[in-house]
Amino acid sequence: MFGTTKPKIIVDEDKINELLTRGVEEVIDVEQLRRKLKSGKELRVKLGIDPTSPNIHVGRTIPLLKLKDFQDLGHQIVLIIGDFTGLIGDTSDKDSERPMLTEETIKQNLKNYTEQAEKVIDIKRCEVHYNSGWLGKLNYYEIGKQADVFSLSDFVSRENIKKRLDDGKRVSLRELLYPLMQGYDSVAIKADVEVGGTDQRFNLLAGRDLQRSYGQEPQDILTNPLIEGLDGRKMSSSWGNTINLFDSANEMYGKVMSLKDELIIKYLVLTTRLNMTEIKKYEEEMKTSTNPKDIKMILAKEVVKMYHGEKEAQKAQENFEKVFVKGGVPDNVTEVNIDPGLWFVDALIEGRIVFSRTMGKRLISEGAVTNVDTSQKITDPNAQVSPGTYKIGARRFIKINLK
Repeated sequence: MFGTTKPKIIVDEDKINELLTRGVEEVIDVEQLRRKLKSGKELRVKLGIDPTSPNIHVGRTIPLLKLKDFQDLGHQIVLIIGDFTGLIGDTSDKDSERPMLTEETIKQNLKNYTEQAEKVIDIKRCEVHYNSGWLGKLNYYEIGKQADVFSLSDFVSRENIKKRLDDGKRVSLRELLYPLMQGYDSVAIKADVEVGGTDQRFNLLAGRDLQRSYGQEPQDILTNPLIEGLDGRKMSSSWGNTINLFDSANEMYGKVMSLKDELIIKYLVLTTRLNMTEIKKYEEEMKTSTNPKDIKMILAKEVVKMYHGEKEAQKAQENFEKVFVKGGVPDNVTEVNIDPGLWFVDALIEGRIVFSRTMGKRLISEGAVTNVDTSQKITDPNAQVSPGTYKIGARRFIKINLK
């Protein structure tokens, strides 16, 4: 756990109203939570994240930003990194069984989790726990007591579980344990509030039930909407449609600019803390504008600024305009030095554009590689390397030098 400095609790009705409404799908119990926030009592506000991927993406920052909203009002936020729950796997948002991960995979994935979370919240004033600290110590008797709080019908009536059963898909007994574990996290840290996505609703409610059984006051719940990724599906590391916090400023800016126009306002509300009055103004402009690119550029710059700072955000915007508006080449192109006679695909691997010859050859065959100097596409997957600057797909560039 990191050290904490106790700030003064801020009771500001406007800020409380925004906390309870901005990017919020549901609050249980909203009036009770409002009373608590107005009372000046310090609340313990919990968010759990499983390290099922090495990256935290902007979809996961939606509850992190809500955690920061509580922190900005002076409340004690608690980040639980699910090194134990990540092993078991949550299938709340999955249409098939999530495989168990190995301890080594989890260990590798969580290496930079606090560093990434620190881009959103003040980690020095946050309690950080790994839930293996208490879940790994439970015995069968204690797990049996927890399981007795719920019925099988509670679990199988969940929409995605019911659909899998109706489709004849396997549902493992292991999956029944996950809500117990997430719920017990709330008991272990004595949570007053838990935040999470709408797909977590069952697990969040499980925390309330378990807290009652352990003699604690049940936590209030605040759920946020899920957000679409680059391909229009729900943002998910397993689908690779993510905007990651460790993406470079240029890559992050370009990814935001590739989003569908209808997502601009949703992203402004959920993934930034731009003033809501300004966002409403942009929403009105969107209704009459046939080209919302200017507003999307405001969104892209705002997102990049949050994770890379104002200066890098401005440079990313200038780079984008140079490349995509004026047809130029970005300033910070990756350079590689390659021996003559090697395949072009070797240069793509050296420049970390791809990680295998198979991937590289597929890119070339699909016509995704263009020589910027001659405007000619490289279409032969077995082409030998030639010096020059090349555009790869929509946003990546590489400069090849021969040794």
